[in-house]
Amino acid sequence: MTLLHTLHRLARLVATLTVSAAALTLAHAADFTAGPLEINDLWVRGSVPGQTNGAGYMQINNPAGVSDRLLSAQTDASGRLELHSVMTEDGVAKMRQVTGIDIPAKGSAKLAPGGFHLMFLQLTGPFKQGEVVPVVLKFEKAGEVRVNFTVKPSTYNPGSAGGHGHGAMQH
Repeated sequence: MTLLHTLHRLARLVATLTVSAAALTLAHAADFTAGPLEINDLWVRGSVPGQTNGAGYMQINNPAGVSDRLLSAQTDASGRLELHSVMTEDGVAKMRQVTGIDIPAKGSAKLAPGGFHLMFLQLTGPFKQGEVVPVVLKFEKAGEVRVNFTVKPSTYNPGSAGGHGHGAMQH
């Protein structure tokens, strides 16, 4: 093989690897970003008749070497939007408002049924399957970011974090 032929093959290999790396980066791109934070899989369940509250879930990844904290959230879709956690007291799962949700350095925070979540109180209208619910998340270090929660079917259950519904929980 000549040097020219070898260089040509090497150039093709580099081009192929570059395209492959770009494709992998796109395949793993976050739904939303706030500074170094990657926010993915944002969803709420569709409302059923008479439902006045709802819960929002997501995955927040932090590849940075510095921790951050979700401090609050705002939306026009409900009268109030609070950060909540589920705690078990005397064998009963109860939701409690929390002042923030830590996102560890080089770690993640999962907001999922049965654990941390955003609690939409006093919905201004029903969550309809297929629509999006706009929310502004406020982080201690990464600042504010506008995100959209996808409305899933009212029966949607991804089977995560214990799979608890809100029916048996107390506020």
